[in-house]
Amino acid sequence: MKILAIGKNYVKDKSELEAIDKGFQMIFSKPESSLLTNNKDLVYPEFTSKLVYEAELVIKIGKTGKDINVADASDYISDIAIGIDYTAKDVLNQVREGKGPWELAKGFDGAAPISSFLPVSNFKDLNDINFSLTINNEEKQVGNTDFMIYNFAEIIAFTSQFMTLNPGDLIFTGTPAFGTGESVKGDHLQAYIEGKLLLDFKVI
Repeated sequence: MKILAIGKNYVKDKSELEAIDKGFQMIFSKPESSLLTNNKDLVYPEFTSKLVYEAELVIKIGKTGKDINVADASDYISDIAIGIDYTAKDVLNQVREGKGPWELAKGFDGAAPISSFLPVSNFKDLNDINFSLTINNEEKQVGNTDFMIYNFAEIIAFTSQFMTLNPGDLIFTGTPAFGTGESVKGDHLQAYIEGKLLLDFKVI
């Protein structure tokens, strides 16, 4: 099972989309061991002092595909969840200095808390899904898929040019342009899709 993620995929204002020259998408991966499921609490990693959260919708692939057309790509989604793409930002800064890969900063145990999944059939319009994140009962991030630079179908089509997508593969689809920040011990994170609480855990 692959866990893929896309970086820099939301604009602050939809008017920005017209000026963006779409091209090569920024895709990275996380290992399966980074998943944190069933609303388990996240143990703050000892190797970092700057743990940064990014709330993201996560799509699950439902059937095998390679070189998928954009027009058909949405048919490969079986379910949708919400998750957190965690980054050990100080570790990331270190590896960037040496132009190294991101795995240590993005792929550590617990770096990908994820909610239970909702069937894709629950969503009438994949380009109009609302989601949000609160920390300690304070709203930190609000997003809607209409603000994506690359929508779900474009992400799937692009990625499948390079690798076969299989049932169960997960793709973190990017975070809203506002509200990312730092998690500290004691934080209580709650994430919602269309107002439904799906992800609920603490940093300990």
